[in-house]
Amino acid sequence: MIHQYKLGGLPIVLDACSGSVHIVDDIAYDMIALYEEKSREEIIAAMLEKYGGREDVNAEELAECYDQITELKNAGKLFTPDTFAPMAGKLKQKTAGVVKALCLHVAHTCNLNCSYCFASQGKYHGERAIMSFEVGKQALDFLIAHSGTRHNLEVDFFGGEPLMNFDVVKRLVAYARSIEKEHDKRFRFTLTTNGVLIDDDVIDFANRECSNVVLSLDGRKEIHDRFRVDYAGNGSWEKIVPKFQKLVAARGGKNYYMRGTFTHANPDFLKDIQVMLDLGFNELSMEPVVCAADDPSALTEEDKAVVMEQYEKLAELMIRRRREGRPFTFYHYMIDLKGGPCIYKRISGCGSGTEYMAVTPWGDLYPCHQFVGEEKFKLGNVWDGVDNTAVRDEFAACNVYARPECKDCWAKLYCSGGCAANAYHATGSVRGVYAYGCDLFRKRMECAIMAEAVRMMEDDK
Repeated sequence: MIHQYKLGGLPIVLDACSGSVHIVDDIAYDMIALYEEKSREEIIAAMLEKYGGREDVNAEELAECYDQITELKNAGKLFTPDTFAPMAGKLKQKTAGVVKALCLHVAHTCNLNCSYCFASQGKYHGERAIMSFEVGKQALDFLIAHSGTRHNLEVDFFGGEPLMNFDVVKRLVAYARSIEKEHDKRFRFTLTTNGVLIDDDVIDFANRECSNVVLSLDGRKEIHDRFRVDYAGNGSWEKIVPKFQKLVAARGGKNYYMRGTFTHANPDFLKDIQVMLDLGFNELSMEPVVCAADDPSALTEEDKAVVMEQYEKLAELMIRRRREGRPFTFYHYMIDLKGGPCIYKRISGCGSGTEYMAVTPWGDLYPCHQFVGEEKFKLGNVWDGVDNTAVRDEFAACNVYARPECKDCWAKLYCSGGCAANAYHATGSVRGVYAYGCDLFRKRMECAIMAEAVRMMEDDK
């Protein structure tokens, strides 16, 4: 499957199944578009008709270009057939029952009252609660017991606001470190926080124990304070920004993400990214809001064109700042054109419900944090393990080839079928697709590929 587009002044040809990316001239671009439909002679004639007025264009040069395209096809770099479908189900079967990551909901409560919060201000449609050390300890024991031969395990402290239960977080990390050697495991901890409770103790702990820290900031003060308010309605921007700056500085400006959300109020989110950059943050992520279609924050069809333009301008900004010696990272544009994720990840996706699960303060297991509170998706608990095998098997069968809508999509081996939670909330099925999100994803991938191709070309000079 071939995908062709022009962006940033570059004619780009992507061979979807091999992952090969070709930056070509206009003639080769047009010839590739006709390659499977017309004969060699017909394509050369068509190019002579279109470009024959140019001094550097003649039949001999066009024939050589055609032959080079054929060489790329024979080398498996153009028009590569899709041979992955038969292995889609088998790959997940090989890791059945092996868990590698947990999202510990140490606090189903929050000190902010964000109107767009998918987690209902941390309550997840239930009661406010915090996780006890005993429940968290059992969750870590569950992870070790079900991790098979995996050495590296991942745990994210999540909420609500996890720092509202910071003492338990610290005790759980200490416990995990105390049993690593015994079980030949290594824990990688991450922390997601709104920043209100960050202090020197939190900073020291995060820098010592957390491989990554996710910090919630929506960019512009007026945008952030419109949504991310306390229960008295006061904005949190001025309170948290200095704390974020102090934490990031203490981490040497590495191993963190400034994570924002854009909504109907700010589809022009590049302005928010620019504010983050001006504040000294260089590891950035801006995610489209996840909410009901009738929510005032929901992105509309009219917003889509604005968002897509923002993605293009963001790629241009990244290229320009890199040339100026001021690079920054945007999470959704992180792509490796030389290697990239293995075919297992490309087909199977994030592993929610199988390799990855969320744990509530009561020890219940769910496929991921976005399913918590949806009772029918409860998998079991950390004491008895997974007993709702029907749901686990449903997620195990979830892959890019299980979704008919993905069949002819050029981006399917980049998104791996997309987010099961978004699909469920949009269509009622984890095997559905969130069409609006698909449109945004394809645009992000086009921009990411273009920006990375420019970087590689300039590095090779």
